[in-house]
Amino acid sequence: MNNNNKLALSAYLTVCIVWGSTYLAIRIAVTDMPFLSFAGIRFFSAGLIILTVSLLKGWAFPKGWMEYRTSITAGAMLLFISNGLICWAQQWIDSGLTALLVASVPLFMGLIEVIFPGEHQLGWLGWVGLIVGFCGVAFLVSPNLSLEGNTLPAMLAVLAASLNWAAASIYLKRRKISGSMLPNVGIQMFSAGVVFLIAAAVSGGISIAGASASGIGALLYLIFIGSILAYSAFYYMLKVIPAAKAGTYAYINPIVAVVLGALILKEVVTAQTVIAAIIILAGVVLVQLAKVKPVSSKIMPHTALKT
Repeated sequence: MNNNNKLALSAYLTVCIVWGSTYLAIRIAVTDMPFLSFAGIRFFSAGLIILTVSLLKGWAFPKGWMEYRTSITAGAMLLFISNGLICWAQQWIDSGLTALLVASVPLFMGLIEVIFPGEHQLGWLGWVGLIVGFCGVAFLVSPNLSLEGNTLPAMLAVLAASLNWAAASIYLKRRKISGSMLPNVGIQMFSAGVVFLIAAAVSGGISIAGASASGIGALLYLIFIGSILAYSAFYYMLKVIPAAKAGTYAYINPIVAVVLGALILKEVVTAQTVIAAIIILAGVVLVQLAKVKPVSSKIMPHTALKT
């Protein structure tokens, strides 16, 4: 294996493992500090660092206010709304369960593209995938249908986040933004971070005072590893790995999240969870196989929810 292949494999494994581990880090952080302050500091810091590096490297930024507005809108939808709902929900539900619910994003994307047709037409295989996948989601949610407590609202919030992420992803796919990927990611993170911090200030103040070492560690991990390192690895991976192979990271992230949650936080993995995971991922695979004729060979950076 030559050095280029080693780098490509390292980038792929980084995306698979790190983005799978972010659910664990969020779960630790939001049980230790106010989620609005935590998310605001995370995205503001990561976005600022990425934008600074992009300027120093001379990477191309979007052109004109319309493109900046598209990028800022995407950041608000993808990170402030969807990731904000994820952070809120993970105060009450396990990281592995969250990741499995988030695996429904490609299912929602397939459904939205049926309602608002774009570059893909969903054939019979895609419809089978949607039915199978959403049956898996229903099977996963079914033990928590009691209206008592916050578990069901939290699960519904994650599904709402997934639906919104899917809608925002399609919005972004259908609008042209020039420039390199990382400056655009930096704009999205920075703008979302600003909105989070404003929301935190309005709702009681920006503060992580009293946070434990594990909470601060989770925050730093999400800034430098979950955001900056993983997005850099993702950017490199897109350049050197065929799109079909690179896209398989989205199937591995939920598995990594479930395993890490069980090993580190002692989250319970039931037989029903395992069966639901298999059903959901099978549905996602079928939907993705039904989209084998994209107009572009490049994977969009938002086809699966990045926490």
